[in-house]
Amino acid sequence: MAHFDLPLDELRTYRSSSREPTDFDAFWAGTLAEAGSHPLDARFEPVATGLTTVEVHDVTFAGFGGHPVKGWLVLPAAATGPLPVVVEFIGYGGGRGLPHTHLLWASAGFAHFVMDTRGQGGTWAGGDTPDPVGSAPAAPGFMTRGVEDPSTYYYRRLYTDAVRAVAAARSHPAVDGARTAVVGASQGGGIALAVAGLVPDLAAVAPDVPFLCDFPRATTITDRNPYREIGVYLKTYRGRVEQVARTLAYFDGVHFAPRATAPALFSAALEDLTCPPSTVFAAFNAYAHADKEIEVYAFNDHEGGESYQQAARLRWLPARLTA
Repeated sequence: MAHFDLPLDELRTYRSSSREPTDFDAFWAGTLAEAGSHPLDARFEPVATGLTTVEVHDVTFAGFGGHPVKGWLVLPAAATGPLPVVVEFIGYGGGRGLPHTHLLWASAGFAHFVMDTRGQGGTWAGGDTPDPVGSAPAAPGFMTRGVEDPSTYYYRRLYTDAVRAVAAARSHPAVDGARTAVVGASQGGGIALAVAGLVPDLAAVAPDVPFLCDFPRATTITDRNPYREIGVYLKTYRGRVEQVARTLAYFDGVHFAPRATAPALFSAALEDLTCPPSTVFAAFNAYAHADKEIEVYAFNDHEGGESYQQAARLRWLPARLTA
């Protein structure tokens, strides 16, 4: 696939047409207050993995609705004193997987908290967190579950889980909560961006090729899943276009970006048909913090920078977490 989206110079100034709901802040304040009525109840159980350079804990905490959410906490085995922590969110369809697949950040000297994704984990990395909430008829996948109303939408639960995951990570005695970064790729990047707009005291944010940004453009410029799930749903429910657009606006990364208060490192790939580059730049251009950078991979699809972006993170993040 050759370049299909806007030229790079236009991407750098592109702005989304997504309309922010007037009660956006009230909606999320109420959602998080409701979640906060449930004790966090974060539990960390040591796991024997055969790994000698890290310690692994099986985590359970209360997410949206008090529902139990799983995770991994991976710590450098020889570390002393509270550590900066990297909280990671997972890409679409995946779960937390196995702990030996999460060694990068502990190897760099950080605590690493990996949040499982409710209801997902049946596509490419196993998960252990069910989603006990049902929904009205939806297209296969997660994008249209409960999309009739913001209060019932799947991503209301998932974003709330993610905010609670930050609190759970910070509750461990080995973690210095003042030095918290949130990271993720694709869906994980979109979740990280939402958390950046909902948690006011993060030290850094690193969304790679983030999903869940600029829904008005994303749903009309690409026919690749997961965005295409929305189009498939609307092919059946022809009269719900405005209703669905209203719901999605509460979960659009371009509306969380102006509320973010932490430095950010984004990435975009110019041949990305899953998360088109204009949708990524829409969030990046709206991002409020002056300390923001974006790595651009000119000839990559949704794989983005992969190990190159990991190296970029390893160069960028320590200065923001070790001060």
